[in-house]
Amino acid sequence: MTVIALVGARHRVPLAAGACLLSFTAFWLAQRALDVSMIDLMVYRAEGETVRAGGDLYALRTTEAHLPTTYPPFAALLFTPLTLLDTADMRALATLGNLLLLVIFTYLAIRLIGPPPNIGHARVAAAPRLETALWVSALAVWAEPVWTTLRYGQINLLLAVLVLWDLSRHPTHRWTGLGIGIAAAIKLTPALFAVFLLLTGAAQAVRRGQWRPPVRHACVAAVSFTGATLLAAALLPYDSRRFWTRMVFEASRVGLPEDTANQSLRGVLSRLLHTEEPGIWWAVAAAAAGALGLAVAVGAALRGERARAAVSCAVTALLVSPVSWSHHWVWCVPMALLVWTESVGRGGRARWAATGALVLVFCSYALWWVPHGVGRLELGQNYGEMTLSALYVGAAFAFLLQGVGRRTRSRIRQDQAGPRVIERDQAVANE
Repeated sequence: MTVIALVGARHRVPLAAGACLLSFTAFWLAQRALDVSMIDLMVYRAEGETVRAGGDLYALRTTEAHLPTTYPPFAALLFTPLTLLDTADMRALATLGNLLLLVIFTYLAIRLIGPPPNIGHARVAAAPRLETALWVSALAVWAEPVWTTLRYGQINLLLAVLVLWDLSRHPTHRWTGLGIGIAAAIKLTPALFAVFLLLTGAAQAVRRGQWRPPVRHACVAAVSFTGATLLAAALLPYDSRRFWTRMVFEASRVGLPEDTANQSLRGVLSRLLHTEEPGIWWAVAAAAAGALGLAVAVGAALRGERARAAVSCAVTALLVSPVSWSHHWVWCVPMALLVWTESVGRGGRARWAATGALVLVFCSYALWWVPHGVGRLELGQNYGEMTLSALYVGAAFAFLLQGVGRRTRSRIRQDQAGPRVIERDQAVANE
């Protein structure tokens, strides 16, 4: 029966590919009809041109929005090939690349999550990862974070793929951590995954478990990050010195904290308190959220729930970052997949409702229904508008709290199982 199901699944892959291609084509036409600017891609190209010309990378202001350089110098080195393409070809290739990355990202997320616990091998064979990834990608491309990533020509999917490429591999693979290190050298936020790996190793050591793999992976990430950063320092010494001694501390370069697109704790607090800078309130909230998120991620890793651990760490990084634009939240794809998989495996209306609510949050574009734009209109939002412009943060906390609930239930089951195990061992000894 498994072989028959596998043959049937292979016949369904072309159908899924056709549906995905149709959805991507409709997406492409919609973006062309709206004449999207791909403004961030133009900034990347300008950074590459500045590197080739030997200019001052962090004095750069480009596009009609006068956007600055915000990434580490290593990222600018990677952007130099963009200067070899004309604008039209660059935009087309960037869009095609991001669509391919979306399929890869979804595939890696499905591989990391695995099948629902109550589904047998025949069902798994009937729904192979590639087929599922194609169907999910056909829908996910319309989610606001993914749509906006492609609209701006952003690199969020590339960074997410680098991280999941590491975390979805076998735990004993020697090169796990390389992707995280490279991603952190391009943009600092993924560095939290290395911290998560170190904490997991420390927790495993306390429990006398297998602590070496996560610690080794964190070390590989640190070495690869250091190597990439030193390479940039050798080629761009002035820019590297400026970034690591000054620019890295200037969060204001990235954008206005109260902007409705800023779906981080700092952005939510700025809008809630009607202030341009929430100050100590943000520091305290970020520290608490960081501790909660890392605790949930490490706890999930210790239970063997690798997907929940990865997504928990990702949303924690987005919460505590000074600025997390809505397009940074492409991690909503594995988050929704994980909640859906648990709904299929365990059933219950509440779980299906949670999946529907999560999809609605990220596909409704509700954060753009509020006053925003020129004039710092976000500082005058009422409570209803502030709720809409905090949906991503709310979804992230709901996901983390669900993880706390899973950990609590796991401990209760262990405590209940403990006396039964002791009684069974005593019975065996008496025999």
